[in-house]
Amino acid sequence: MIYVDVSAAVHSRAGLGRYSERLARALRAAKGERIALFYNQGKGAQPPAALLPFSRRSVSLGYKPWRMAVLMGHLSHVRFNPLVPDAELFHSTEHLLLPLRRVPTVLTVHDLIYKLYPEYHKRLNYWYLNLAMPLFCRRASGIIAVSEATKADVVEHYEVAPEKVHVVYEAAADHFRPPKVEEIAQVREKYALPEQFLLHLSTIEPRKNLERLLEALQIARRDFPDLHLMLVGSKGWLYEDFFARIERENLGEVVRPLGWVPDAELPAVIAAANLAVQPSLYEGFGLPILEEMASGQVVAASNSSSHPEVGGEAAAYFAPTDVEEMAAVIGRLLRDEGEYRERRRLGLEQAQKFSWERAARETWEVYEKLL
Repeated sequence: MIYVDVSAAVHSRAGLGRYSERLARALRAAKGERIALFYNQGKGAQPPAALLPFSRRSVSLGYKPWRMAVLMGHLSHVRFNPLVPDAELFHSTEHLLLPLRRVPTVLTVHDLIYKLYPEYHKRLNYWYLNLAMPLFCRRASGIIAVSEATKADVVEHYEVAPEKVHVVYEAAADHFRPPKVEEIAQVREKYALPEQFLLHLSTIEPRKNLERLLEALQIARRDFPDLHLMLVGSKGWLYEDFFARIERENLGEVVRPLGWVPDAELPAVIAAANLAVQPSLYEGFGLPILEEMASGQVVAASNSSSHPEVGGEAAAYFAPTDVEEMAAVIGRLLRDEGEYRERRRLGLEQAQKFSWERAARETWEVYEKLL
């Protein structure tokens, strides 16, 4: 059996969870029952319903105890083979590599945020990842990076041979498509969406650069006084200062967090906006850009890390630390109907270049090389 670790999908609806679930489903569709699941069950959590038919093995430990157990297994050369006794290959889809003997292992590296932006991580997470990830990258038989930008970071900072790192892009799920007019009307009513708003899609955390987006919004509102900002996504960590600033600057009526929105409604919420803005300082891949483009939305994005790989010629870019430039790009797209229509067309084309079928095929090619 080839095991795919879907712990992230069991415990999170954020980016890593979406990645592990969708990759596992695409691999299963391509290779059938040869694909099995492994996950840390924690306190009785279960995989998403779409993954329940899979053969699976699990452990039942809390998040932190399991992470420490895996790291100590590596440091003390204790192997975890009894947990997956029939494994031909093991694929860790998050930054946690099972220590196994005589079993090829694949590690997906999503980003090196903890290394490049340590101030944006909690202290314990920073300590753990900076200790563990160099070790995991050395021990893995092969590494999958979700972008060329992430591959370059891994090769540079961990001195990994470039040929060991394989770039396999993520993709938007199939349900991200331009919604019908009535679907948009339904979410407008359900979420009380304003007539004119920017949309930001991501977990709320410091590297998302949302404080500068607040500044750019206030500049843009000089010309578009009815412009609002809707934040779609769960709270991550170190977000307290951001929300304190919203309150301090009396922006509570202008900026509104919608929290987690069900997948089925997300394309309509995206399409209801006037513009999507992704100002992140650093992204390993930047999946929201593809999800927004596939939903028929125009995207303004920072020109940092992997964003230009994902957005191609369809996105309009700005320097993430230049608030005036960010506001200018937002204003230009809201004014220029011709550019807006063209970028929408290009965005739909760009999103179609990525698919989970392709991701599964390229991931399987990595498996075959190791097997």
